Amino acid sequence: MIQITRLIKKAICLSLAGLLLLMAAAGCAADGPGSGTPAGDSSPSGFVLPAESHYQVVVASGEPEGIAAALAAARSGKKTLLLEKGPVLGGLWTLGWLNFFDMNEGADGELLTHGIFKEFYDALGDAFDVDEAAAYFAEVTAKEPLLDVALNTGYGEPVLQPGAEASVLTALEIGERKVYAERFIDATADADLSAASGVPFTLGAEDYGRAGQKMAVTLVFKVKGVRWGQVFLYNNWQRLLNRLNRRWGDAQAGAKSRLAWGYGASALSYVPQDPLTRFRGPNLARQKNGDVLINALLIFDVDPLDAQSLNEGIRRGQSEIPYIIEYMRQNFAGFGNAKLAGTAPRLYVRESRHILGAYRLTITDVLENRDQWDRIAQGSYPVDLQSSQPDDLGDVIGKPEIYSIPFRCLVPLGVDNLLTVGRSASYDSLAHGSARVVPVGVAAGEAAGTAAALSLDQQVTFRQMSRSEPMIQVLQQELVRRGAHLEEFQPPRIADMDHWAYDGLAAMRALGLASGGYANQYNLDGTAEYWDIRRILSRVGERIRQIRPEAPLSQAVFDDTPLTRRDMLSKAAAMLQLQPGPDPAEALIQAGILTEDILAHMVPLEQKPSFGELYWLGARIYEHSIN
Repeated sequence: MIQITRLIKKAICLSLAGLLLLMAAAGCAADGPGSGTPAGDSSPSGFVLPAESHYQVVVASGEPEGIAAALAAARSGKKTLLLEKGPVLGGLWTLGWLNFFDMNEGADGELLTHGIFKEFYDALGDAFDVDEAAAYFAEVTAKEPLLDVALNTGYGEPVLQPGAEASVLTALEIGERKVYAERFIDATADADLSAASGVPFTLGAEDYGRAGQKMAVTLVFKVKGVRWGQVFLYNNWQRLLNRLNRRWGDAQAGAKSRLAWGYGASALSYVPQDPLTRFRGPNLARQKNGDVLINALLIFDVDPLDAQSLNEGIRRGQSEIPYIIEYMRQNFAGFGNAKLAGTAPRLYVRESRHILGAYRLTITDVLENRDQWDRIAQGSYPVDLQSSQPDDLGDVIGKPEIYSIPFRCLVPLGVDNLLTVGRSASYDSLAHGSARVVPVGVAAGEAAGTAAALSLDQQVTFRQMSRSEPMIQVLQQELVRRGAHLEEFQPPRIADMDHWAYDGLAAMRALGLASGGYANQYNLDGTAEYWDIRRILSRVGERIRQIRPEAPLSQAVFDDTPLTRRDMLSKAAAMLQLQPGPDPAEALIQAGILTEDILAHMVPLEQKPSFGELYWLGARIYEHSIN
């Protein structure tokens, strides 16, 4: 019987392999030859910014989010200026070469980012040639009679005046030129205009106790000579094998006619020349001329806010790439003849500033699938945290079904006449792991441009708009009229929310200490081993010491001995400098850490604890120590 089952599986695999070969041939033949011209070679705009100019709306940065904001404002009848430092529009897509979309879909597969993003998607497809994208953005902005585009132009210095509640941004001084406007939108990747105007912000992961840490940057590079049919077949075959048996293949592999992802195990074995780089499983995007863009090289210790550090990051990446390509030639199917064809003009920077706005999106908002009364965009992308240091493999904190971005997240503290969109909007750094993706940013950018026009029509400030339900309803109605997906919804309730230890899980997750992966499997009833207890209690201690250095707290001491519930409670009591006595539970109850009700979940004390118990205890230690 076992032999017959194996033969059946083998027959299925061979049949599907043949089908994949046919699909590969069809997918690769569908694309014709292309020029492959780098985006940076596109002709610059002929517009010249005069010595003094007046606009109703000024948008800083030609990132996709900024393009959406400018288009929305101009289409609303407002004289608009779009400023871009580089030679072409498109930013991360055309200069960083991130040329495919991190899609956000609802439970039924519906696209959650409609409107202007849908226009971009329909025009460019799910993977695009960067030169074609640059040409498309030039064309679509040129069609707007009320929109001026100034390329190769910095954002200048903000001119601020005192206001009733906050400083008021009134103009930008760009060298010898001065640009006045009634409303400004900061679409720069790093919230440069907002920061220069005095908006408060956090950096990287400091908001949950990891000061100085931020996600690695990436230098996307291009190779030629790739046999895409082999790439397509290999990665789909790996995915198929895993579906037949989870011990086989690679669940994270796959391919389409122009996209592929996989090779994770092979990439992990690469030993970099530069110890502050790492090669992860690549995302591959095929250009029409057959060249392939590769998003895989992680570069650490780069300061996104320092031009010299960014340039050095590019140099370091360019030095490492030849070794990576040689490794791919030897170890990756389809890459036997691969050769370097170029590197992106800009680094792909994932994280820098996180501004403080009228509301800050939290990881709990995202993973509890929360709706917001002032929703202006919706997302569902996994909370994907890329590595922050070479020995860190990154993390997926969880996967939401759907959540809403509030308009208040675009309204910065301290400055009026300004909205901030993109990955540096008012999102906690963990929530930003999902909300940072460009489709969500494009939807928020369109909302910002529309809101700018509405605020001018109604003679209200952005801050006043953010507090007015009637005004927000008008904004939402206009966005829906333009095609936005803004349906009110009842938050899908995840199963763990009914677990007795969920509050502990939520607290640990907000500190970056609990991860559920793509399936939201937090394993609350699973057994926690001594290394899990050591990790959680030690990191809780680190977080506490960063917030309250004076807190009476000792370093928990561990060896490699398996721990029972009693041992875990003893470690916690010693960590809090309590006198545990024969029963550590009594000391924790007297200190207000433990209750009899919670203790009932932890008996018998001589057995190993669960993750739910560990998370709950870690959360109570943290709460007790910082309050």
